[in-house]
Amino acid sequence: MGSPNETRVTEFILIGLSEHPRAQAVFFFFLLMAYLISLFGNGLIVILIIADSHLHTPMYFFLCVLSSVDLILANNALPEIQVNCFFYRPTISFYRCLVQMYVGLLLVATECVLLAIMAYDRFASICQPLHYMQIMSWKFCISLVVASLGLSSLTTLINVLLQPTDFCGRNVINHFACELQSFLKLACSDTHTSELFMHVSSLFLLIPPFGFIVVTYGRIGWAVILMRSKEGRKKAFSTCSSHLTVVSVFYGTIMIMYVKPQPKSTSDQDKIISLMYGVLTPMLNPLIYSLRNRDVKGAFWRVFGRKMSE
Repeated sequence: MGSPNETRVTEFILIGLSEHPRAQAVFFFFLLMAYLISLFGNGLIVILIIADSHLHTPMYFFLCVLSSVDLILANNALPEIQVNCFFYRPTISFYRCLVQMYVGLLLVATECVLLAIMAYDRFASICQPLHYMQIMSWKFCISLVVASLGLSSLTTLINVLLQPTDFCGRNVINHFACELQSFLKLACSDTHTSELFMHVSSLFLLIPPFGFIVVTYGRIGWAVILMRSKEGRKKAFSTCSSHLTVVSVFYGTIMIMYVKPQPKSTSDQDKIISLMYGVLTPMLNPLIYSLRNRDVKGAFWRVFGRKMSE
C-alpha cells in the first residue's frame, strides 16, 4: 500500500517541441510526409509481394515481414505525435504510454534481428546460388522469423517485468512519445536493474547482428568482385547496397541512442535521433526497396496494370 500523500500518476505530459512553437508547423508537415510515404509505401510492398507469385521467394518474404513491421511501427506513435503538434504540452494516459513504449520496443528489436537475417539471405543467394533454395527453405525462413519475434518478445517482456512503479507524481516526459529511456528517468524508485538490463539487451540486440551483417557483406563483396558476369555484379551490388543503406541509418541511430552513456535528462538532440529510426527508417525502406528494384516495379505493373486494363 502506498502512503496516503503519494500522488498516483494516471497520465504523462509530452513536451516534444512545446518550447519551440514556430518549429511545430514545419515538424508537422515533415511527419505527415514521412507517415504517408511509410503507410502507402510499406502497404504497397506487402500487397505486391502477397499478390504476385513472382515475388514468392525467401528474399521477398523477409521484405514483406520487414514492411509489415515498419507499417505497425509507423502507426504506433506517429499519428499521435502529429496530432500533438497542435497542442501545448499534450497528455497521454499511463496505460496508452506503456502500450506505445513496449510495442515500439518489440518492433525495433524485431527489426534489428530481421535485418541480420536478410543479410544472411543475400549471402546464401550470392555466394551459394546452386544450393540457395535448399539452404533457405520455407520451413527455415519461417523458423528464423518466429525466432526473431520470440527473442524480441522475451526481451520486451523482461523490460515490462522490471518496469518501475513509483514516480512520486513526476509525469513530464521530455520527448515526442513514450520512450523507455525517458520513462525510466521519471521513476523515483530504484531503476538500476531496469537500466542495466536495457543496456545489456541493447548491446545483445545491436552488436552481434550488426557485426554479423558487416562480416557477411564483407564475404559478399569478395564474392561479387570474383564474379565474371558484369550484369551479375551490377545486380548483386544493387540489391546489397539497398540493404546496407537501411542498415546504416537504422543501426547507426539506435547505437547512438542506446549504447552511449545516458545523461540524466533528455536533450533535443536525443529526441531528433530517436525520430531517425522511428520515423525515417520506415519511410526509407519502401523508397529504397521499390525505386531501385526491377522485380517490385514489374510486380506493380502486373498487379495494377492488369486491373486497370480490365
